[in-house]
Amino acid sequence: MAVGKIDRALVADTALRLLNETGLDGLSLRAIAKELDVKAPALYWHFKDKQALLDEMATEMYRRMVAAAPIAPDTPWRERLLMANRGLRTALLSYRDGARVFSGSRFTGTEHAVEMEENLRAFLAAGFTLRQAVRATTTAYLFTLGFVTEEQGVHPLPGERREGYDLSERAELLAGFPLSAAAGAEIFEGYDERFEEGLMLLLTGIEARCGIA
Repeated sequence: MAVGKIDRALVADTALRLLNETGLDGLSLRAIAKELDVKAPALYWHFKDKQALLDEMATEMYRRMVAAAPIAPDTPWRERLLMANRGLRTALLSYRDGARVFSGSRFTGTEHAVEMEENLRAFLAAGFTLRQAVRATTTAYLFTLGFVTEEQGVHPLPGERREGYDLSERAELLAGFPLSAAAGAEIFEGYDERFEEGLMLLLTGIEARCGIA
């Protein structure tokens, strides 16, 4: 598509649209430039390399996530942790390889500090130390990021299923290991339920570990 003047926002938006078609491995500055009907060097005025672009893509994903599921400042820590991580999972699942894009990327602005400050303030108000609050929130974040990474390994996008994850074929292959074969349904199905169970386990562990009633 032919466009006028390009900027970082337009490039990131185009990259996120192409991501669902190509996946992370197929996404390149050259492909984005072609979509924008410009020469690839034009993009290097805005992003020095692919990682710089991924940082902006992750930042834009975050902006959209917060806009779609805002959390009121007076939300207690338990509900805040649940809402934040449910929102993160939903946001990541809306993009092919969304978790891979988000993982290891650095935000390009300071918008994330607004929610981070509110999160930490809510935890401290409940009796957590700053160290405990950081450990609790980052552990939940890493659980969600890792969970979605594995989930998207099976379902790249909702409704899609990657080849090689047929449970019947897996059970046949592992016929000599009956427990491992039977575990397939627990490992590769029921992601919504398993995610919620994981969050509940985290909450229970945080409360027990930090002595928060």
